[in-house]
Amino acid sequence: MKNKITIKTLIEMKERGEKITALTAYDVQTARLVDEAGVELILVGDSLGMVVLGYENTLPVTMEEMVHHTKAVVRGTERALVIADMPFMSYQTGVKDALVNAGRLMKEAGAHGVKLEGGREVLPQVETLVKAGIPVLGHLGLTPQSVHQLGGFKVQGKDQLQAERLKREAKELEDAGAFAIVLECIPAILAREISESLTIPTIGIGAGPYCDGQILVTQDLLGMDANFKPRFVRRYVNLHQIITQAVKEYITDVKMQNFPDEKESFSLSDSVNKTQLYSGGDSKDENS
Repeated sequence: MKNKITIKTLIEMKERGEKITALTAYDVQTARLVDEAGVELILVGDSLGMVVLGYENTLPVTMEEMVHHTKAVVRGTERALVIADMPFMSYQTGVKDALVNAGRLMKEAGAHGVKLEGGREVLPQVETLVKAGIPVLGHLGLTPQSVHQLGGFKVQGKDQLQAERLKREAKELEDAGAFAIVLECIPAILAREISESLTIPTIGIGAGPYCDGQILVTQDLLGMDANFKPRFVRRYVNLHQIITQAVKEYITDVKMQNFPDEKESFSLSDSVNKTQLYSGGDSKDENS
């Protein structure tokens, strides 16, 4: 049995100076892959609206969609801590709505905690959820649910007034009970100051190397979208090219009648069980 990652694990990692790794997942197969690879935290982000569902931004994502995808990720995870995003307007409307919707993500979907965006304006929600036993991951800087208010996807905290506000709100989130804070698209030096001022971990995305951990959208680091490459993303493989080429080869094989061949077809005398059918086994099972 793999050692389960808990909130205490992440706090202890910060104390030791050990970096935390986090990635997104929206389905069971991706969850299995990143969990087996060893990330400590899997975020079921409302970014699924853009990455999976094709929305222009995260605003249209619903609670039903978040519950649906979180369930799948939880089923594919054995070790990592699974945190689910609270979608737009599932918590901004007050502490009661926040409690009910966060409860759904915990009870129905099996998440280990929730993430919500914002600083001082969401402190009552954070305090209420924590008192109810629901772990909360904070999120400051570029908060995608406020994209229209922020005037687009822009780096935050570049002037002194913004920087001081972010530092103050990070401390307030810690005091309210958040177990960690995502810092998105802020200057590296500011992220360093915030990280050093807190006892809880910071997890950066576009926030430089000084955060206590890093998170990326898994599809971005895998190069799934040839046209999308933010400055803060490092592509570790070009799956867009690999997958496209594989599909082209499949199309050619079908049209040239090279697929399926004899080994990939069944005869009247074949009798296989389910395991052999889906594992590529070719042994006979007369009792199936």
